[in-house]
Amino acid sequence: MDALDGMRAVAAFAVLTFHVAIESATALQNDFFGALLSRGDVAVPIFFALSGLLLYRPYVRAVLEGTARPSTGTYLVKRALRILPAYWLVVAAAMLLWSRDHLGDVKTWLQLVFLAQNYEVHPWWFGLGPKGLAQMWSLCVEAAFYLVLPLLAALLAWFARRGGTDVASRARRLLIGLAALSAISYLWTVLSYYPEYRPYMNTWLPRASTFFAPGMALAVVSVWARREQDGPAARFVRAVNASPGTLWLVAAVAYAVAASPVTGPRFSGVDGVWSGAFELALYSVIAACLVAPCALLAHGDAPVGRLLGNPVMRFFGRISYGVFLWQFVALYLWYDLTEQRPFSGNFLVNLVVVGALTIGLATLTYRYVEEPARGLIRFLRPSATPSRTGSRPSSPENSPASANPETASLTS
Repeated sequence: MDALDGMRAVAAFAVLTFHVAIESATALQNDFFGALLSRGDVAVPIFFALSGLLLYRPYVRAVLEGTARPSTGTYLVKRALRILPAYWLVVAAAMLLWSRDHLGDVKTWLQLVFLAQNYEVHPWWFGLGPKGLAQMWSLCVEAAFYLVLPLLAALLAWFARRGGTDVASRARRLLIGLAALSAISYLWTVLSYYPEYRPYMNTWLPRASTFFAPGMALAVVSVWARREQDGPAARFVRAVNASPGTLWLVAAVAYAVAASPVTGPRFSGVDGVWSGAFELALYSVIAACLVAPCALLAHGDAPVGRLLGNPVMRFFGRISYGVFLWQFVALYLWYDLTEQRPFSGNFLVNLVVVGALTIGLATLTYRYVEEPARGLIRFLRPSATPSRTGSRPSSPENSPASANPETASLTS
């Protein structure tokens, strides 16, 4: 699924650009360019949508096609092998570099090792995590989603099967259930403000459910379209393939609106209930409209496939997890080396240098940590061994509408 690799690369470097723009204060400037850079964090919902799409799809197939439901134990082991070794390496590096005073803090290590730092209500660090690890809050959300997904999928399957054996009826019920899942985010935003504002709730899974839901809905649509090639889902897939640029234009307009004051002040968290709700809605639209043309791509040689599935984008997609992990370490190392102070400018120079350093670290991590760790999956039972999904689809039988990306996610 090469185009999805390319979209993952776009999201990873968008997050990198956003963080460099914030650190250099360019994204805080009161001008049009600064406003656009200030909403680069929309890449995180894109990651979440990709995970929802790829990890939920095998469960959808079990409901709509009668295939076997994924083994929960095998699934969780795969997720652990995929994300934890490289993450632990970066945690150790960042703690040794900038948090030596807390190296003996067992509680901190347990929180970081098990991706539980989001749930520390009164942390000793400033911001979203210890220095060099602030971006890991979103990985904590990912891990929570991994744990909840089997239970959530079972609940959705139960609701869908109550609609009978008809594929369309079951698919519609799944979509209704996902709409309810998305609504939880808005309710959670209200709850985070009443009876008093609790900002730590903004980094918990319920608030992000509206970002996973679009990807999960695309998984339903893709399987439904395959089962009923003349049904509404199939017509939607054909429409997306006929005009992917329309969805990307909608995403661009939504991004421009999100860069306006309607989503609140820049880089200050959630400013209020209404600005938080607008941010959730706009970011969900952006993620859905960017991912859909890739997720529902019928032929890899289509323009979207050529744009996002070329060898360069595939390479960046493969190392994108490392880009996500190392970017703050690379940024702060560069700032320490050059003795730059935060918010002191030099955005473009810093972006080039930090980007190059991050790519180098990510490439080494992919080669010597991520791939060997993923290779351990072969010791699981043969039926759980993942298939490689790097070939470009050239027919409906090999397209994302019929592939089985059980082992893929934003960190695949």
